[in-house]
Amino acid sequence: MDTEEPGHRDRVDEKGTTMTGTIERNTNAPLSTVAGTTPETLSLAARASRPAQVVLGVLRIALGFYFLWAFFDKMFGLGFATPAERAWVNGGSPTTGFLSGVEGPFAGFFHGMAGAAWADWLFMAGLLGIGLALVLGIGMRIAAVSGALLLLFMYLAALPLDTNPIIDDHITMALTIVALALIGGGDVLGLGKAWKNLPVVRRNRWLV
Repeated sequence: MDTEEPGHRDRVDEKGTTMTGTIERNTNAPLSTVAGTTPETLSLAARASRPAQVVLGVLRIALGFYFLWAFFDKMFGLGFATPAERAWVNGGSPTTGFLSGVEGPFAGFFHGMAGAAWADWLFMAGLLGIGLALVLGIGMRIAAVSGALLLLFMYLAALPLDTNPIIDDHITMALTIVALALIGGGDVLGLGKAWKNLPVVRRNRWLV
């Protein structure tokens, strides 16, 4: 009596010939591919192994929290970087303290911007919007562009650097956000997939 080896099964091709194929299972494959979703339609992040997805998702959320915390600290004066008396809700300016202390080659440019109402609103809106986009995993393209631009301005304001002549955390964070957007980082531990299926987003791909 013929026996069938474990992990193998017979298949019949279109000519009727019986073939034996190996059933391969990858226990580290993401749940979406195991469920039968076409791999070609998934982002790089969604095609990664489960451990990699967890790391990418936590990294994205951590970066988002960085921006959200700065927003709430400057809004309500939580006593870390911003004391309560200088909180935005108490009449303080979110940009005055940082930009007025710039001493590098772009000092004149940033001093002229410090304390301006439009600069305060733009800065706070950027912190809130970028933070929410990263934490939720939605609008990653917009978050990447606006986040990289905001971090670039902060990098220029920090010049000259103290510990490295070229690179600091603003540059590495900007590159990380861009990389997460390019690989579809919002699709794991986030609402990226549901966001992309919204009719308005499907009609306007720049919102992805």
